[in-house]
Amino acid sequence: MRILGISAYYHDSAAALIVDGDVVAAAQEERFTRRKHDPSFPANAISYCLQNVGCTPRDLDAIAFYDKPFLKFERLLETYMSFAPAGFSSFRKAMPLWLREKLFQKDLLLREFRKIDGGDIDPKRLLFSEHHFAHAASAFFPSPFTDAAVLTMDGVGEWTTSSLAIGSGNDLAIEKELRFPHSLGLLYSAFTYYLGFKVNSGEYKVMGLAPYGEPKFAQAILDSIVDVKQDGTFWLDQTYFDYCTGLTMTNDRFSNLFGQPVRKPDQLLTQFHMDMAASIQAVTEEIVLKLGRSIRAETGARHLCLAGGVALNCVANGKLLKERIFEDIWIQPAAGDAGGAVGTALAAYHVNMGQPRRIRPNRQDGMSGGYLGPEFSQDGIEQELKVAKACFTTLSDDELINATAQALAEGKAVGWMQGRMEFGPRALGARSILGDPRSASMQKMLNLKVKYRESFRPFAPSVLREDVSEWFELDCASPYMLLVADVVASRRRQMTASEASLFGIDKLNVPRSEIPAVTHVDYSARIQTVDREVNAPYHALISRFKALTGCPVLVNTSFNVRGEPIVCTPTDAFRCFMGSEIEVLVVGNAYLKKEEQDHGLKLNYEHAFELD
Repeated sequence: MRILGISAYYHDSAAALIVDGDVVAAAQEERFTRRKHDPSFPANAISYCLQNVGCTPRDLDAIAFYDKPFLKFERLLETYMSFAPAGFSSFRKAMPLWLREKLFQKDLLLREFRKIDGGDIDPKRLLFSEHHFAHAASAFFPSPFTDAAVLTMDGVGEWTTSSLAIGSGNDLAIEKELRFPHSLGLLYSAFTYYLGFKVNSGEYKVMGLAPYGEPKFAQAILDSIVDVKQDGTFWLDQTYFDYCTGLTMTNDRFSNLFGQPVRKPDQLLTQFHMDMAASIQAVTEEIVLKLGRSIRAETGARHLCLAGGVALNCVANGKLLKERIFEDIWIQPAAGDAGGAVGTALAAYHVNMGQPRRIRPNRQDGMSGGYLGPEFSQDGIEQELKVAKACFTTLSDDELINATAQALAEGKAVGWMQGRMEFGPRALGARSILGDPRSASMQKMLNLKVKYRESFRPFAPSVLREDVSEWFELDCASPYMLLVADVVASRRRQMTASEASLFGIDKLNVPRSEIPAVTHVDYSARIQTVDREVNAPYHALISRFKALTGCPVLVNTSFNVRGEPIVCTPTDAFRCFMGSEIEVLVVGNAYLKKEEQDHGLKLNYEHAFELD
């Protein structure tokens, strides 16, 4: 049985294909169109998924969409009516698109499928799932648990902003929910906007900025903006926000509460902004922990699954795990809207069609390590590189691992593209930029000269699964880079009195451990554990680096530059390589050195990035 899941028309459009209950292919549209957070109909992602198993839309048993547009339209109308006459400008902008397209999404989807070969499908095969049910399904059905509580948290779906579901076998049902406008995701996004970052993409920056500050404003947030109950449910005072009917997230009352206006994107980050980031992060963690405790007390569930955009807050996830409220937790790696494509397809298979669920041995999950995207043959790789006028050497597997590990040990930045592309926002060793974590200058160099982004942004460590507890305060697998834990005390560096007295961004250049490039200012790290059975080439590379240096850890960041999606094809990888300060590129068995490339070609690629 083949079921295609789709998420589209808001942000991070994606497609996923389920065959007999297994997720066999999934990808985000942005990787193909090179338009970050692309919200359009995922035609390219759908074509990839279908080609992966050699079928057309007519061969599908069902096509499932991750939203119910009529319910969402109902929410918009009721919201505008409740706040009228405020919000007329927002209403005027939103309604034409809804009346022209979104309200008739079934017809729109059918029209789009007709553009695909074999896409004249029976409308009865087109199914719609509620947004948070799709999130819950994406978290529970691929999890390694037979039974679990499922917590979803995001901005908003149709009406729901957070939900509690109970999953057992192939059954899943939502038991409780919080409704718009009271939303943890929108609260965090409001502060993202206030701090001058882009909503729906800058939330990572707020989380990364938080350790440079102190939560001085947390109590003010709790006293004035959000009323948090003991069970973790909450109420937001809408007099501080503008997202219900306006064109911004916050209003003047919000700014007046904290004494400063909304930060402009090009404005210097100050200690105030860092303290504000620390404050909203602390409030978020308090809410997540209270929700976790109440869920355990009310349901008795030993396991918890998480999805929704807030589940990408790996600091809060790490605190939840450390509290030992549950025996184990599992987080959908594509926890945001893209993962809704997986969830709605799995919901159709298990719930709508009543198909049984297979629990995998040894607590393996159903996401295949996240490696669900396109891959390229060696012949295909070499052909693309030749067309791009790249100079490369084809090495054997052993030669490739040895040469790459040596380059990393010499402090070089390496672009690494191997196997199937990751699904979700994290690079997991298939489309990654790698570096030596022992280097005190690596974080700053990668941020400023390779990624072209803010210097404070932290990088994640990839560590051999068998060595994780020797370097980090973590004794479980973290394959999807969704848990934060501290570096163990024995690996930390004791700071001097003068270093300890530094504030804000001045903390950045103080080495804090044996692996300073991946140790944040609070001694934490966003960890990816690497298992030989899941990603053999990446495990082999880290193992070889360990043999050379004694360190089983690499710096791992996504293979892209600021404003660009993660690379998908060999051509994308070469373009990024030439337009940045990456020194070595490894694509399949092709090995490229920057100094061997044509200098004029490098200037052309740098200019291309400037035009972007």
